[in-house]
Amino acid sequence: MRVLAIGAHPDDIEYGCGGTLYKARKSGHQVYMFVVTDGSQSGDPLDRKKEQEKAAKYLGAEELIWGGYSDTELTVTRHLINHIDDVIKNVKPELILVNYPEDTHQDHRVTAECTITAARYIRNVLFYEDFTSLNFQPDIFVDIKEYILHKLQLMRRHISQVEKDYPYEFDILESIKAIAPFRGFQGKLKYAEGFKALRYEVKL
Repeated sequence: MRVLAIGAHPDDIEYGCGGTLYKARKSGHQVYMFVVTDGSQSGDPLDRKKEQEKAAKYLGAEELIWGGYSDTELTVTRHLINHIDDVIKNVKPELILVNYPEDTHQDHRVTAECTITAARYIRNVLFYEDFTSLNFQPDIFVDIKEYILHKLQLMRRHISQVEKDYPYEFDILESIKAIAPFRGFQGKLKYAEGFKALRYEVKL
């Protein structure tokens, strides 16, 4: 299976679905990553690019694709929709994972909205959560008990974000450690990542 993970910024993908992607790779599936912006509002764009490349290498992604857009400046346009559409046509994914549309960050909202349009013919499209998501109520859960440490390692590749001073006493790694058992509890698992389905084909 080909899995396409789309993130508005470097580290979105790892935070929202890193465990699932690592599990997919270990199960023999092909993983592609499309990062829409340069993440320049949260660090030096060159550093963030290097960090994302390190994470993609650790994951074993088939390809890391860059959108080249400026951080915090995304808008819903035909150009962005067509860009995502082109990536989808090239990758030919059976599953797409992308930012959740209800979010306090405008780039997350725009990325999700444009992907919804571009992925209109894809049977399996799931939204993942970020620490800025709103009203996220997952209905699909992936067991990442064996991969939680790898998810943390993926995030550690984004060292500029791990060492960032957040306006609350809760860093990005701690939030991952808090979310995984909570989503696990909801899904009757130990550690899990939760997803909200736009569409999901159940194969019997």
